[in-house]
Amino acid sequence: MAVTEEGGFGRAAECLGIVQSAVSQQIRRLERELGVVLFERSTRQVHLSGAGERLLPEAYAVLAAARRTRQVAADIVTGDDGLLRLGSVQGPGDRIYRLLNELAAAAPRLQVRLRRLSLTERLAAVRSGQLDAALVRALPAAPDLELLPVWSDPLYVALPDSHPLAAEPHLHLEQLADLPLRLAPRENNPPFHDLITDALRSAGAEPSPGPSFTTFQETLTAIGTSAPSWTVFYDVVGLPPFPRVALRPLAGPALTTSLAVRPGPPGPPLRHLLRVLADTDTSRP
Repeated sequence: MAVTEEGGFGRAAECLGIVQSAVSQQIRRLERELGVVLFERSTRQVHLSGAGERLLPEAYAVLAAARRTRQVAADIVTGDDGLLRLGSVQGPGDRIYRLLNELAAAAPRLQVRLRRLSLTERLAAVRSGQLDAALVRALPAAPDLELLPVWSDPLYVALPDSHPLAAEPHLHLEQLADLPLRLAPRENNPPFHDLITDALRSAGAEPSPGPSFTTFQETLTAIGTSAPSWTVFYDVVGLPPFPRVALRPLAGPALTTSLAVRPGPPGPPLRHLLRVLADTDTSRP
């Protein structure tokens, strides 16, 4: 590019701040590497060969890409650009969508890559550095990680609408102690399972096991048509009514969602996320 723009090896060397022999050597090395002659040389002038004319736009593109790469790297260092790798959970409500919108407004050039993994995989990916952070629910602690609470969700009870407790505006766990509880096996979701069973025991009631929670639709249908039982869940935004099933708020506990991160100073992408979480109203489901 310099030889072409300056019209010769000597003027190119002056422009580049190196000796002319270095320019000549680098051009010859490039010609050997590419297997083509780039310049036609004579004692009086030098000009591009046909191959050189064809390759000159590619040379401009290569150097432009190199400049762009350096600029992106510099922007990553300052936090103006980058990639946030975030382990996600389903729902609740539109909180995650609002969070991503706020993040896009605060850092327009920050790319976000969401990954939906099991809880164990999410935590392992944060520990290994494959994820910058991960959202987790109802988890009290995680070895080698920090858990930063970001929002809480109320819990709801589903029970037969013919049951006397269905007349109550909200329910306490101890009121439900004698009714069989439909809860997924602990291995499916240990933190949520422990949250409910520990809260029951703290209220002085031993959980009364019922049939396992399967899918939401199957479980609520069974509650409305089978022997009396109940289940507990979160996020009822837009939930359609189920025949013969009453949905009531649970007085406690609440379901806390936290951000799992590695200890230590956060990198620029994670700093953006933490700043947005601090500034965004996540109290609304």
